Amino acid sequence: MTDDTKPTEYEGTSGGWGSLRGIVQTMAREMSSPGALATLRTQNKTGGFMCTSCAWGKPKHPHAFEFCENGAKATLWELTTRCCTPDFFAEHSVTELRKWSDHDLEQQGRLTHPLRFDQASDRYVPCSWEEAFSAIGAGLKAIEPKSAVFYASGRASLETSYLYALFSRLYGHNNLPDSSNMCHETTSVTLNKLIGSPVGTCVLDDFEQCDAIFFFGQNTGTNSPRFLHPLQKAVERGCKVVTFNPIREKGLLEFTNPQRPGQMLTGRNTQISCQYLQVRAGGDIAAIMGLCKYVLAADEQRGGTVIDHDFIAAHCTGYDAFRAKAEATSWERIEQESGLSRADIEEAGRVYVEADRVIGVYGMGLTQHVHGFENIAMLLNLLLMRGHIGRPGAGICPVRGHSNVQGQRTVGISEKPELVPLDKLAEQFDFDPPRDEGMTTVRVCEGVLDGSVRAFIGLGGNFLRAIPDQGRIEPAWEQLDLTVQIATKLNRSHLFNGRTAYLLPCLGRSEEDMQAGGPQTVTVEDSFSHIHGSLGHRQPASEHLKSELAIVAGIAKTTLSANPKLRWDEWTDDYGLVRDLIAETYHEQFHDMNARMFEPGGFYRGNDARERIWKTESGKAEFTAPEMLAATDVADADGRYRLVTVRSNDQFNTTIYGYSDRMRGIEGKRDVILISPVDIERAGLAAGQRVSLVGDACDQHLRRIDDLEIVPFDLPAGTIVGYYPELNPLIALAHHDRNSKTPASKAVPVRIEKVG
Repeated sequence: MTDDTKPTEYEGTSGGWGSLRGIVQTMAREMSSPGALATLRTQNKTGGFMCTSCAWGKPKHPHAFEFCENGAKATLWELTTRCCTPDFFAEHSVTELRKWSDHDLEQQGRLTHPLRFDQASDRYVPCSWEEAFSAIGAGLKAIEPKSAVFYASGRASLETSYLYALFSRLYGHNNLPDSSNMCHETTSVTLNKLIGSPVGTCVLDDFEQCDAIFFFGQNTGTNSPRFLHPLQKAVERGCKVVTFNPIREKGLLEFTNPQRPGQMLTGRNTQISCQYLQVRAGGDIAAIMGLCKYVLAADEQRGGTVIDHDFIAAHCTGYDAFRAKAEATSWERIEQESGLSRADIEEAGRVYVEADRVIGVYGMGLTQHVHGFENIAMLLNLLLMRGHIGRPGAGICPVRGHSNVQGQRTVGISEKPELVPLDKLAEQFDFDPPRDEGMTTVRVCEGVLDGSVRAFIGLGGNFLRAIPDQGRIEPAWEQLDLTVQIATKLNRSHLFNGRTAYLLPCLGRSEEDMQAGGPQTVTVEDSFSHIHGSLGHRQPASEHLKSELAIVAGIAKTTLSANPKLRWDEWTDDYGLVRDLIAETYHEQFHDMNARMFEPGGFYRGNDARERIWKTESGKAEFTAPEMLAATDVADADGRYRLVTVRSNDQFNTTIYGYSDRMRGIEGKRDVILISPVDIERAGLAAGQRVSLVGDACDQHLRRIDDLEIVPFDLPAGTIVGYYPELNPLIALAHHDRNSKTPASKAVPVRIEKVG
């Protein structure tokens, strides 16, 4: 290794003064409103405002400041004083704006007026809400309902989500993809099939009782920084943290707590992981198989006292086939596919065996693979071996992304009719709901390409920027009959429009939602299945904004036939009436919702798997025997790399707050490829060199991104890293999990081409 190929890294820790600087810089950049600091003081606290960033739990006893760096950035971003008015659109054509960066588009500030796209002038022009609702309703009535798609981003409240899903089914389709389709749908499919629950089994209190936490493919420091507080406490009381991740992420290495003056003043930090294993991209099945082999061997050596045989006999099926597969899998193959040594895996196995209570935590590093189902199923195998599902201090814990993405699924936003109580909805609203399966995100993209999708409504988000194969989808998007985008700020998805197109500005969750019935509360669900009320207090960015719920109701009224049971105006006036509907539809989970929504720590809607009630086909928790050890379906080849797409520390999903990826030591740029020094030298490359990435999916489509800078980074050989969403065009639409259709963004086959 030469000085030129020395890996780039951040010298500091996660948290600390760097975190505070990041917040201050965002506040200055956004010129946030004076009330923003007051909002931060109540953020994620009972009776306050629930963060629009990640879905991490809200504790019963919050810290003085119950927000993290990225949560603060999300709030400051929303409460900017910048406004994107009709004057801006009069000055800039849509074609011109397509050349702008994601960051520059959103930096124009909050959208202030409802807008119609005028094809003749290639500009957005202001319109009235009445015009927009009427035209959208007419457009929907003019097409076959099953050719329309109602997408949701994961931000909308439970109340809005319930009505949106109801509107979809009353209109005549189950085409309700949401952002989960692009991240944790693999979780919903795998866990539901194998333990009968589509969500994780842990609650926050479990992190106070566990003896070991095993992380797979989750970047706590950037994606869920408030998680660092319970992690720090767990480590300090003796809990062991073992991490499997191709990238050495600072959040799981060391943490300086900004709310501990002693650490801030002295520079002391808490070491988080006792072992950090850099598994190659797509190698988690093999790594976990190695852990399972170690557990089987330890059980035999200790006379059958390691594995919980009584639990397996009473609660599980498929164990014998799984055990046979593990015993037949050689360590040679495990080492080859995982990129890890047997000794390192066995060291991690000892931590697992010696712990009485273990939590398995994972993120999109497991879900976003062609064999993501098998990734999660293997982690579940490991936990089931010692009965770590369904008891305090143990369980499986997927860390969700967007603030209410799990809750949206809970109240009906799902393309899978079997997950929705359709008979109950039919009884409540006197209609016959559609029973056929709707479209996933991947199927929506296929429908745009083949012409079967004719209309798209986006309830938040940046759909076109988040999907794979953007270079193919964007041109076809303009052939749609109708596109509607509901948003707070301008983004790239708003720049590709159907023949009729509207951009509708909505309130942010931090803003006061004043309706005829007074100020309204909304509710959200966190990653631990707890429901929280959220009340915004800030003055709206514009008097012309409507709430998401009011917009959904307004479109529904102009689209649907009269039905005395559909009281759109009353529901808009008083969201408590919508919560009554949710409680009626989902009584066991949401009974007395209005009375319980401000319980400290949220009210728990329950989880059968946590109680060891297995609502699976077999009636038991199910072991599986994977047919493969690699989570990718593209074989290794000379010059082929596995690309992992990631978010920066200055980013939430497709929202780019700035150009500082502080915790990876990268500043001022995003057009980079992170690559190991070994691979740099082997390929004859140099740090700082500009290259092209070319998709290597072995199909007829050319996928290419030029002018990327080589940055040396500590990574396994053959694994390279770049930023989402800029590198999404390299992901083939067909490259997705086989069961859930989640795009496989964590082992994308690519080649590097030198420029010139």
